[in-house]
Amino acid sequence: MKLKEKISWLMGRLQRQLFPWLEECCVSPLTEQEIHLVKILEFIKIESHTAFNRQLMGRPPAERKAIARCFVAKAVLRYPHTRTLIHELKARPNLRCICGFSRQKDIPSESTFSRVFAEFAANDLGTLVNDALVEEYWSNELVGHISRDATAINGREKAAKKVKQVKVPRKRGRPGKGEERAPVEPKRLVIQLQQTATEAIADLPKMCDRGTKKNAKGYKESWTGYKLHVDVNDAGFPLSAVLTSASVHDSQVAIPLMKMTSNKVRYCYDLMDAAYDAEQIWRQSRELGHVPIIDRNPRRKAAIPMAPHEASRYNERSVAERFNSRLKEEFGGRNVMVRGAGKVMLHLMFGVISLFADHLLKLEPC
Repeated sequence: MKLKEKISWLMGRLQRQLFPWLEECCVSPLTEQEIHLVKILEFIKIESHTAFNRQLMGRPPAERKAIARCFVAKAVLRYPHTRTLIHELKARPNLRCICGFSRQKDIPSESTFSRVFAEFAANDLGTLVNDALVEEYWSNELVGHISRDATAINGREKAAKKVKQVKVPRKRGRPGKGEERAPVEPKRLVIQLQQTATEAIADLPKMCDRGTKKNAKGYKESWTGYKLHVDVNDAGFPLSAVLTSASVHDSQVAIPLMKMTSNKVRYCYDLMDAAYDAEQIWRQSRELGHVPIIDRNPRRKAAIPMAPHEASRYNERSVAERFNSRLKEEFGGRNVMVRGAGKVMLHLMFGVISLFADHLLKLEPC
């Protein structure tokens, strides 16, 4: 109820103060689409996370705050290219006013948009904004469960060549007298138990490569690009997101995601499918004070059915799949036109934070 009261108060302030002022500044009445964009921008407040230092000498840089709002508008209005965004900014005075450009000649060139986008990617702007939204709206709430899932992201670049690692075969049997053998290298999941979330994520591969997985019908699908791993709460809000190479298995990101989300909110259950069925993941969830509900991987044995109350809770995991679907269909997740893990992550995060604000609007009382 506290969350709904906060949203109701913000919507009332927008109706009383912001929209009357915008109606005076705009040359024509705002459309429903433009009003929706204004509400999303007011929830996100991306300009407060955009560093802008005006230089004392030389040509001043383009206004970063307005450009950041433009990229959010691009995700919300489903513009496929930056060129399309610039064309719409020039053709629609209302959109230009909403984004922060008073005159048509103030709109930067496409190359400037590209350079600023690279700056935002280097500063990890999208993750900063999403963390701020989670802190503002969910840090004081008790979350029932977290649904963890990954989705394929098609890239527009060539897959990186894999370097084959030559493994020295180990001798069988017990070592001889005085013989010393190299210790067995621990698996990544074992190492992640001792690492922080930041350290574990830094060790994950993030280059573009080939990924393969089974679809809902049981057929194998392959793609070139990346994989987005997300933690979604029971209300459908994205709390954490990590981008990796397409070939990274889902289980390799579960422990760092678990630690990352636990630092942001309090929650009770971890819901994961059979890809996350590993001893280390079960243990880490319990150590953090959560109840893991993970679909058992049969591994050539008979599958162990869940208890009825666990199966009922596990069915709520579909919220993560609906989130992935909306991100791809409505907020640009299927239309990645940039290259490099950093830029791809920023493009996706503009869609993630826009979807976060869109979910907040659904809580607005009628």
